[in-house]
Amino acid sequence: MLDAMIDDDRGAVRASTQDGTYPRPQLVRSTWADLSGSWAFAHDDADGGVASGWPASGVAQRDIVVPFPPESSASGVGDTGMHPIVWYSRDLTDADLRAAGHESGRRLLLHFGAVDYRCDVWVDGSLVGSHEGGHTPFVLDVTRAARSGSRVVVRVEDDPLDIAQPRGKQDWREDPHVIWYHRTTGIWQPVWLESVPPLHVTGLRWTTDPRAGIVTVDLELSARPRSGTDAAISLSFAGRTLATVRAVVTENEATVVLPIAELRNGQAYEELLWSPEHPRLIDAEVRVGDDVVASYLGIRTAHVARGRFWLNDRPYYVRSVLNQGYWPESHLAAPSAAALREEAELILSMGFNATRVHQKFEDPRFLLAADQLGLLVWGEAPGTYTFTQTAIERTTREWLEVVRRDASHPSIVTWVPLNESWGVQHIATDPRMQHFARALVALTKALDPTRPVVSNDGWEQVDTDIVAIHDYEWRPEVVRERYATDAGIRRLIDATGPAGRDLVLGGDVSDAPVMLTEFGGISFDTAAAEGAWGYSSATSPDDFAERFEGLMAAVHASEALAGFCYTQLADTLQETNGLVTDDRTPKIPIDRIRAAIIGSHAG
Repeated sequence: MLDAMIDDDRGAVRASTQDGTYPRPQLVRSTWADLSGSWAFAHDDADGGVASGWPASGVAQRDIVVPFPPESSASGVGDTGMHPIVWYSRDLTDADLRAAGHESGRRLLLHFGAVDYRCDVWVDGSLVGSHEGGHTPFVLDVTRAARSGSRVVVRVEDDPLDIAQPRGKQDWREDPHVIWYHRTTGIWQPVWLESVPPLHVTGLRWTTDPRAGIVTVDLELSARPRSGTDAAISLSFAGRTLATVRAVVTENEATVVLPIAELRNGQAYEELLWSPEHPRLIDAEVRVGDDVVASYLGIRTAHVARGRFWLNDRPYYVRSVLNQGYWPESHLAAPSAAALREEAELILSMGFNATRVHQKFEDPRFLLAADQLGLLVWGEAPGTYTFTQTAIERTTREWLEVVRRDASHPSIVTWVPLNESWGVQHIATDPRMQHFARALVALTKALDPTRPVVSNDGWEQVDTDIVAIHDYEWRPEVVRERYATDAGIRRLIDATGPAGRDLVLGGDVSDAPVMLTEFGGISFDTAAAEGAWGYSSATSPDDFAERFEGLMAAVHASEALAGFCYTQLADTLQETNGLVTDDRTPKIPIDRIRAAIIGSHAG
């Protein structure tokens, strides 16, 4: 499994070249056990499983293929009905423990990539932990409870009608309608085991400052070292060492600064920078006591100024596509690690240099592919459908967890905590909702001051770094007139936006770049989907191409827009407005799509 991460010249683990199989790509250990595959599964609509002793006995109603949600055909269940409680069970084997590298004196960790929405986990009838949040990872120390033959049991609650859960595009109705899709219940990202020393690294955060010539790593350890412990961190690129630092760590959180001498040479400075054109990744090895982990990072800057988005201190025009991250056979779960990489490759082949993963925290293995291939990503939160104290707490907790999880990925260049006022539907008139949006922006910048933040993508934005406009006008001449000049766009911002809502509610946006972050949405239904839907409709491939090319030409004619995000990449159930079908087949020749997307903005 590590073959794709071995540098033949040096024999060292290189995280930058991994193949996407490993579930946590920026904190890699050499041994682990994949627990994907067949588990026992049961629906528990009457909520009788605990009383029936399932935490100890497990379930035996039927099998499911983990990590695919039971609503999907890939899971082997394929039941899209409303089932608020589901159970899983699986026995650990000698092979699992060997693959994890477990032996006496080490800790055995059980990882879950994502379980939607709330779950309890038992090992041999003993509760080992719980987690709430349907899109973020968690880890449980099962050393005392688990051994060969131990039974792992998972109970999941996912109330289809709980609109205070961050749920994104998951429908609250029995069947998908308009822009909402089948629900994703239970385990939908990898489950895996690893064995670690008692004192081990639990988290890494890389921050780069190429202007100052430094890389900073924030280490999180499993415990505070009793008398300090030795740490060694080294960075390398293209077979040469860039920096090595040794330190004594005395706390469970530590910050280590690594000076990069090569960044101080102004003429060679850009040879280490990450960008879509040159996705250079720096390999890292981190040793703390007996623990050794591999990681990678990209050195780059991302900021906004003077009406433009800047990458590595150069103006950079963003050509993005809205991506639902949904597959017909597996729903929000990816069909495979390879499918995630193929998705990134498809997006780049169509002429885009960025993607906005919509209403979903994507699998980290997609971010690995984006890092390796050079695809910019806007990280967006799944929204709730109501504004309550519970919704505020849940949204904030998951948002902080995902910023922490993903902040080291160089591909992520913008954070989007809210979209189209979902969960803050009355933000235009309710000061509480405005305060919440501002708080999310402030919290994001407290955790990560290195990226711009879009407070509420689409309209009704407060304290936003980018004015992000959604406009599904289908007539190219109208789009061209609205966005042709900076003066015209500023008039639009001062008036009422295309959707009949104010674009900006507060904050100084006089210097902020303006992007058309949703437009297009042309339905061309090649499969006669039931309830096929889009913002406008085409009747043939030629009609679709002409409508698409007309809108793209209108956007490219603007002298003021700093970028765009076309809606959307792929057909998704009844939403048939993709550039490709749900199986990722282009609706018109891909070269024609690419030419229209790149237009006059090839850089």
